[in-house]
Amino acid sequence: MSRPRLRHVALVVQDAAAAAAFYRETLQMEEFHQDPDGSRFMTDGYINLALIQHRLDGDVPTGFNHFGFEVPDVDSVADRMTQRGVARPVLRGGDRPFAEYRAIDPEGNWFDLSSHGFLPPGTAP
Repeated sequence: MSRPRLRHVALVVQDAAAAAAFYRETLQMEEFHQDPDGSRFMTDGYINLALIQHRLDGDVPTGFNHFGFEVPDVDSVADRMTQRGVARPVLRGGDRPFAEYRAIDPEGNWFDLSSHGFLPPGTAP
């Protein structure tokens, strides 16, 4: 891989289980991960779709949330970002096997950076 590739899209949904069933049954996506909060992670084998469970006590509305890029080297991308006056990406917490860093573009849109991709571990594109 010589340049970043868009590999991940995340939506905040009211019912992650129902949304996952829709994508599984109508578009034949595979569910590969479920968070304790009920969020579901789907893949078509190339791009993954995060269906983030909406929380009534949260501050994030339903709809589009963020996207993610697989990059050959997070540090070099982070250096280019800071040279453009954008905040350096920060390490994300949690135990998911993807999305190591959270970044923000000049317009305030969130995106993730990962050097190992967003598909389930052991899955080749």
